[in-house]
Amino acid sequence: MTIRAVPGVAAADVIAPRLVLPVLVGAQFAGTSLWFAVNAVMPDLQRELGWPPAAVGTLTSALQLGFIAGTLVFALLAVADRYSARRVFLLCSLAGAACTVGAWASVRDYAALIAWRAATGFFLAGIYPVGMKIASQWFPRGLGPALGLLIGALVLGSASAHALRGLGAALPWPSVMLGVAALAAAGGIALHRLLPEPPHPAGAARPPRFDWHALATLWTDRQVRASVFGYFGHMWELYTMWVLVPLILATRLDGAALSFAAFGVLGAGALGCIGGGWWARRVGSARVAAVQLGASGACCLAAAWLLDAPGWLFAAWLVLWGITVAGDSPQFSALTATNAPRHAVGSVLTLTNSIGFAISIVSIELHVRLAQHVPLDRLLPWLAVGPAVGLWMLRGLLGPSGTAPR
Repeated sequence: MTIRAVPGVAAADVIAPRLVLPVLVGAQFAGTSLWFAVNAVMPDLQRELGWPPAAVGTLTSALQLGFIAGTLVFALLAVADRYSARRVFLLCSLAGAACTVGAWASVRDYAALIAWRAATGFFLAGIYPVGMKIASQWFPRGLGPALGLLIGALVLGSASAHALRGLGAALPWPSVMLGVAALAAAGGIALHRLLPEPPHPAGAARPPRFDWHALATLWTDRQVRASVFGYFGHMWELYTMWVLVPLILATRLDGAALSFAAFGVLGAGALGCIGGGWWARRVGSARVAAVQLGASGACCLAAAWLLDAPGWLFAAWLVLWGITVAGDSPQFSALTATNAPRHAVGSVLTLTNSIGFAISIVSIELHVRLAQHVPLDRLLPWLAVGPAVGLWMLRGLLGPSGTAPR
């Protein structure tokens, strides 16, 4: 069954078939598994090829740079708003999977591996924000909870490479990379074949290739600016924390135990996303984002005391941090999508992602390099700078005049 785009459908009249959300969540999980495919096998590559500890940060930043380039191209050309989002998702899933196979084939050439990871990041720009675009079309009145499930899938997808590594500890590392590539390709195909074409919302005429006024709402519209800059503060912390988690766990664990623990900590973010979406129905997305951003910032500061804490307290701290560091992300996206111009939601979300990931690169490079010289108990608290700035910017949506979609 395919539902044709119908011009002028009001948000209240959009009723998503039951299969839409499960298919979208599954495809997002599969597509975003590409994100940490190399990070998960990095200990093996470092032992086998003699790469320095900073290599994990460099490869992660290469992927983030590729993602930034992709999101800029997609935003400036309005790709997600001008063309079928289902088709864009499919093509980018297949291309990202192919790039991961290319990374596997040339993994011993460090320069080539960096290039393949950058290319993977470019095509991830057609998976993560495009998935949110599709969700905003099908769930205009329940976007916070829908994005909670969707970004929860992204979190699990990003963490899944660590789980595959733990399960396949006795297998060659190529199995992980090729398995992730196959999973991403299958997700794109499933979404394109099973997901109906979303209805065309009222007031969302086909945009021009470049709509500066719509993109400029990141700075000119008070409500969009508040959620976008809150998201930027969140991005200072999120991916750097994810990159440093194996290093934190390595102070106590190794081997498969470390891989499973890393999956547990990163995957716990799905609970924050899904639970935050449920809570947003009651108190609004802005308040949920603020509470989770504040809690994750407190976890950054607590690192100075909890890195050497008893095992149960150490584990509880990391799980709480994993839950809250990612749990605010879908609510920031819901706020931005709700307040952005209707005809350019995809482009505004994509540009927001682009800037946010640029911020994450600066944070990753800075903290990974400093981690070679500065003890973690002194370094990790500096991640709280992002949540502090984000909370300050978000305050405009927390009062009675703020819009918090429920």
